[in-house]
Amino acid sequence: MIVVGIADSGTGAIAFVGSKLDAAELRSRIHALTDPSIIVTVEELFMLDARLLLVHVPEGLDVHSTRKGLTTRRWNDECLPMRPADVSRLDDERRGADWTSQASGVAIEDADPEALLRLRALLRNAQDESRRSLSRGSDRDVLSGLRLLHQDGGLTRAGCILVCRSVDFLADTILAYQYRETPGGEAVVARRWRTPMITAYSEAMEAIAARVRTTPVTTSSGQQLQIEDFPLVAVREAIANALLHGDYRERRPVQVEHSPESLTVRSPGPLVAGITPDNILTAPSRPRFPLLAGACRALELAEELGQGVDRMFREMARTGRTTPTVTVEFESHDPATVVSLAGGPPNVRVTRFVAELPEAERNDTDALLIVMLLCSRKSLTARDVAPVVQRSEPATEAVLRRLASGEAQLLEPTAGTAARRHPNYRLRSAPLVALGPAVAYHRAPVADVDRKVVGHVREYETINSATVQRLFDVDVYRARDMLRDFVGREILVRISTQTRGPKVRYGAGPSFPTKRRGSRRG
Repeated sequence: MIVVGIADSGTGAIAFVGSKLDAAELRSRIHALTDPSIIVTVEELFMLDARLLLVHVPEGLDVHSTRKGLTTRRWNDECLPMRPADVSRLDDERRGADWTSQASGVAIEDADPEALLRLRALLRNAQDESRRSLSRGSDRDVLSGLRLLHQDGGLTRAGCILVCRSVDFLADTILAYQYRETPGGEAVVARRWRTPMITAYSEAMEAIAARVRTTPVTTSSGQQLQIEDFPLVAVREAIANALLHGDYRERRPVQVEHSPESLTVRSPGPLVAGITPDNILTAPSRPRFPLLAGACRALELAEELGQGVDRMFREMARTGRTTPTVTVEFESHDPATVVSLAGGPPNVRVTRFVAELPEAERNDTDALLIVMLLCSRKSLTARDVAPVVQRSEPATEAVLRRLASGEAQLLEPTAGTAARRHPNYRLRSAPLVALGPAVAYHRAPVADVDRKVVGHVREYETINSATVQRLFDVDVYRARDMLRDFVGREILVRISTQTRGPKVRYGAGPSFPTKRRGSRRG
């Protein structure tokens, strides 16, 4: 829908400037100036004493242009011209045409033996028995079972991409990888792969895994987790999605830039029509090349059902890192989709907290994104969360209510807003304690800490770890460190005979502040 009669700038009533355009004439002009002609409906609406026109544009399959042959795409607040290749790609995607299903002119005998061995190995490890049994067939049976054979008896383009070398209709390099010690430094490792894609993908993941470092994290139950500086599950999905959905017709490689601080995957072509960075988590899956995506799904190289991006976000949030950034570049003559992952050591408190959640919440992307958001904000509403989880406000409210009343007991509505339709939610006390320093606003100022501890000791003469935990909503380890700090400054001293455990008590030390007597005026 296009609304005519509202100013581009300004807010509130002054933005409703109205329109004097004739509705029938507007509808006629749109029909006359577009090719193929677009038939729209125009509705009048009066609001705040302004006459608005609501132009309803029907969804269609055609790619429309002006009568002069100019086809444009909307990008932020601009209309950018589309190249013939962009128009062709959009037309194929809207009509469901699959470039990879066409005949390649390549015979089965030209398939790379090593790639076929890798393909069989993947099928043998498949969860489904029918796919495992397929691995024991002949080469023709295997390729036919994956629908990689054309009706002319040769390979489809999808088959060539997966198992052939030196394919004429593809770029010489389909995947390029560079590793740098620092993001702006010289590349210390540089590798390039041609087809077959199945080999390029496997070897690229091996090269990345060899340079990914791990951090051990121990949970309260004693379980030790090895957390990578880049979750390999997220990296796997980023590269698999780039190889699956990148546009091979652009004849440009997928480029992977890797350093200890960041990992960027750039694939040729924009996102598939209908998918944007703002709906990529929740939009239905739309593979650019359904045949290639289906074969890779059967091999369990990537998910066809839209879980790849979701998994990337979940794995990054599990370790307390910034979620992936997805951008589309249209400015140059080489449009590209860029996925960026932030690296470095994990946030140990977040990692431990997530590992101890109930399984349902531990594997729920919405729950993890909300927890990460509440590590930097004291409270939030469904309106605040909806753009992050990419859901409508009612659906987001349902998620928040589930997290407030479900098994995990993560959230609670604030006292002053609990009766509202969309209350403000905050972390409950137990999650707040478990997350500790990971919560930015949970770090009390030193002066405030001193005042509360000194005041408690003045009133009750002693203090212990349990009291500090209650006063500041911290766990036992943080309370121990705080008490050590007070003892080190000689504000407190240990007064109990116990030296370890919950019965250790502290009293006023040599540097304990004394009360100032108020002066009297004579």
